[in-house]
Amino acid sequence: MKELDCRGLACPQPVITTKKALDTMVSDTLITIVDNETARENVSLFARNAGCGVSVEQKGADFYITITKGEETPGVKETVPEVKPAAAGENAGTVYFISSNVLGQGSPDLGMTLMKSLMNTLSETDPLPGTLIFLNSGVYLTCEGSVVLEKLLMMGSRGVKILSCGTCLEYYKLKEKLQVGIISNMYDINNILTGPGKVITVA
Repeated sequence: MKELDCRGLACPQPVITTKKALDTMVSDTLITIVDNETARENVSLFARNAGCGVSVEQKGADFYITITKGEETPGVKETVPEVKPAAAGENAGTVYFISSNVLGQGSPDLGMTLMKSLMNTLSETDPLPGTLIFLNSGVYLTCEGSVVLEKLLMMGSRGVKILSCGTCLEYYKLKEKLQVGIISNMYDINNILTGPGKVITVA
């Protein structure tokens, strides 16, 4: 059994460190220790996507993630709520990379009006975008109170992948207010941005 202490590492280092360790293993157990919920979610989701068994135990402020390679465990053993895994790197459609809750520079009110117009337009396009990625203040758009939430929910129900940066949600204290899509991380986001889909940056 191998143990990795990833406490204090910024996203996506806990995922990358865990991946490197798993790549050297054929079948064994790995314990990754992290000290925040975002890292706990990201490492757990990565390991499940890799076909590993995952269980999580919280000890004080730390999370001990037990990963069993070569032995996928049915169900989830976590003592904290499960977050559905991000579908990283598998989208072949257009990717919109949205880094702000307003569109363009200048008047914030005008910027919000333009963002509403953009989301309305995207929801009416055929085909729809493949993936919408929100980071920095863009994560406000996927949370409670968003003026474009209805359009995002509609696109999500029609198969558009909607990802919000977990570190950004945590920074803005919005994690509990997320209303649409899933929490993601820089490792998964990078896989999508470097994948086959066309990337359009919205800022």
